[in-house]
Amino acid sequence: MARSRWGEREELERLGGMLEERPGTLKGRSVAMFLAEALLRVRGKDGKLHRLRANAVQREFERRRGAENIVLKARQLGMTTWVSGRFLLKTITQPGTLTLQVAHTQESAEELLRMVHRFVEHLPAGLRRGVLRTGRANVRQIVFPEIDSEYRVESAANPNAGRGLTVQNMHCSEVSRWAGDATDTLAGLRAALAPGGELVLESTPNGAGGCFYEEWRRAGETGVVQHFFPWWMEAGYRSAVAAERLTEEERELVARAGLDLRQIGYRRQMRASLREMAGQEMAEDAESCFLASGEMYFDREAVEARLREIPEPAGREWGGKLVWWLPYQAGRRYLVAVDPAGGGSDGDNSAMEVLDVETGMQCAEYAGHVEMRELAEHGKRLAERYGNALVVVERNNHGSGVLAMLTEHLGYGNVYVGVDGRPGWLTTAASRPRMLGGLAAALAESGGMFLSRELLAECRSFVRLPGGGVGARYGAHDDRVMAMAMGLAVRAGL
Repeated sequence: MARSRWGEREELERLGGMLEERPGTLKGRSVAMFLAEALLRVRGKDGKLHRLRANAVQREFERRRGAENIVLKARQLGMTTWVSGRFLLKTITQPGTLTLQVAHTQESAEELLRMVHRFVEHLPAGLRRGVLRTGRANVRQIVFPEIDSEYRVESAANPNAGRGLTVQNMHCSEVSRWAGDATDTLAGLRAALAPGGELVLESTPNGAGGCFYEEWRRAGETGVVQHFFPWWMEAGYRSAVAAERLTEEERELVARAGLDLRQIGYRRQMRASLREMAGQEMAEDAESCFLASGEMYFDREAVEARLREIPEPAGREWGGKLVWWLPYQAGRRYLVAVDPAGGGSDGDNSAMEVLDVETGMQCAEYAGHVEMRELAEHGKRLAERYGNALVVVERNNHGSGVLAMLTEHLGYGNVYVGVDGRPGWLTTAASRPRMLGGLAAALAESGGMFLSRELLAECRSFVRLPGGGVGARYGAHDDRVMAMAMGLAVRAGL
């Protein structure tokens, strides 16, 4: 029996050493594609079990994948299934492997692990009773003690996901929908990835801002392989009724992507049912799908136009947290708008915006994770730099503490006083819409006032929320937006 298991292990390891081969060695298939079809079973849309045969999207990913990958895709193209299957093959053929998948919700994590359990349950019986016998198996992990390998699935909502682990394969799913500070969560997970490990970041779009958008935008600089998969790569996305007369937009799409009339018929159906979400769910190109996803509060064309012509800052200081464009000029008046956050490395950013009172021009910007006293000290330094500028602190929540530090402990006297006679600005259900409306009007009418790329990026991801309110979508920040909106509101009343 020992020899039999050793023989099984030897064969698995031999195949594991070939998993990185590209398609072409086996009649256009890679070893991973061959093994997936031979060993793995998936539940199809008909509810029956089928062999995992690579579709067009999965074959293209297999052809182009690198050590680090980012996948932007339309919905339901099978990428999550393929990465799960491929990583399981690596886990069971390469002893000592730890694979980690991170889903955007706990429910999604459990569904992912159910799929992996199904893969394992339908492996050949001899392997399951032998070298691939499972030990610990629960809603978070499957352990293969004979080969010291493990497959684990976590939720991005778990702050300890990946902590203390050394991971060889990592798949982060629906990153654009991760709650909380997705950038910090991803940074912690990346720290767990072993040198030479494989990383796949994958998501449908969800607004032109946030962690996934920034990862996609910077992929060329960081060496991450980009993969974009539009909806028409799914063979089943065709209508029974073919389109007849085509619009000009449809003719251009047919010429560009080589679509047939049944695909255009399907596109029309999806656009009628999904309406404003069609551009996000049925992605057609890697730029417009971001802009179409999420209903922006601010004027999209104004924000995009300003981003195309934004100048580089004149300088960066304080460890890069302070960015400035226009220096102090004697005889001019300035204000510093301060939006305090909770502080600490796990909190939101605190933000400060420096405005020229007469013109409204953005002169400088600060954003960082700091405690109350440090924010008050930075606010005083910045105000003094701009000729003892008027400091406007939002007094909600932690702001009252910042105000006390600024006035009582640091002795700064030029502080904004509200109409109620109390120091600081109070954001209320009545004042917040007026503040944001003022910023929206300024962006549309005087976009040249704004010089910060980071502020405009926050404007991109500031959306109308399902409950009827407005704010930063999941994974994004609005600290600069609120500081600027407050500064413009105060300026209008001076």
